[in-house]
Amino acid sequence: MAVGQAKDRIVPLTVELSRRSGTSRAWRRFKANRMAVIAGAFIILLCLMAIFADTIAPHDPLEIYSGKRGIAPSIEHPMGFDHVGRDLFSRVIYGARVALIVGLGASSIAVVIGVMLGVTAGYFGGWPDTLLSRLTDTLMAFPIIALLILMAALLGPSLATTVVVIGVTGWAVYARVVRVEVLSLKEQEFVVAARAIGTSDRRIMFRQILPNVLTSVIVLATLGVGTIIILEAALSFLGMGIQPPTPSWGGTLSHGRAFILLFPHISIAPGIMIMLTVLAFNLLGDGLRDALDPRQKDIT
Repeated sequence: MAVGQAKDRIVPLTVELSRRSGTSRAWRRFKANRMAVIAGAFIILLCLMAIFADTIAPHDPLEIYSGKRGIAPSIEHPMGFDHVGRDLFSRVIYGARVALIVGLGASSIAVVIGVMLGVTAGYFGGWPDTLLSRLTDTLMAFPIIALLILMAALLGPSLATTVVVIGVTGWAVYARVVRVEVLSLKEQEFVVAARAIGTSDRRIMFRQILPNVLTSVIVLATLGVGTIIILEAALSFLGMGIQPPTPSWGGTLSHGRAFILLFPHISIAPGIMIMLTVLAFNLLGDGLRDALDPRQKDIT
């Protein structure tokens, strides 16, 4: 009896040590990628800026200063004023909150939908798999910006609509990747053994298979946030996204377009922030992909 109890303790301990060892190796690989570390630090600072925008922003982003229309940057107003006389620095800070809400919110919706459909179709096969494949192909072939504009026009442009619209139209790539991995995993020995002992399909799908595809999902989601931020900026630029006077980088770009020759700083500031944020998420995604890939060699 004592020997059996000892074995029961040893097996979970071995699994836990192996898991910790894998996490440690992944962390070492990630730290070795300096650009990914810098990108992660930038994203953390961006998140803090968005969370504490009310404290950090030196001025009210909606306040209009009389006679300050299009005034160039100064020490007191580092980014100058926009086309109606609002402090551009404060609006860029608050715009980070909108960008992250849309980027992370829409990405979460897309991940949940894509993973659920991909796991279900890949595991059961048959008509669910065929239906998902045809739906995914159709959605990925359709011009995404045109679909977003159509749905935004039908539902009415707003922050909530932007998050939902981008989220429910962006799940196809997650579903396709998860489906392919599930098709491979469901034939593995640990899944066959789970079926043999009578484990339910639901438990196999979400307790045995799903954890093994999360690495790919995390990397895809990180890379996808940058794309979603660009889509939000494009929608706001076209007037179908975040509506004024709510500060958003895409909306500020749109407003500055008409004054690009007179007041170029109006478009430069949000344009640089969009570029840096998208670049940071892409670099972080590349770093996570390299760190979580078991085929990568350890950094000594």
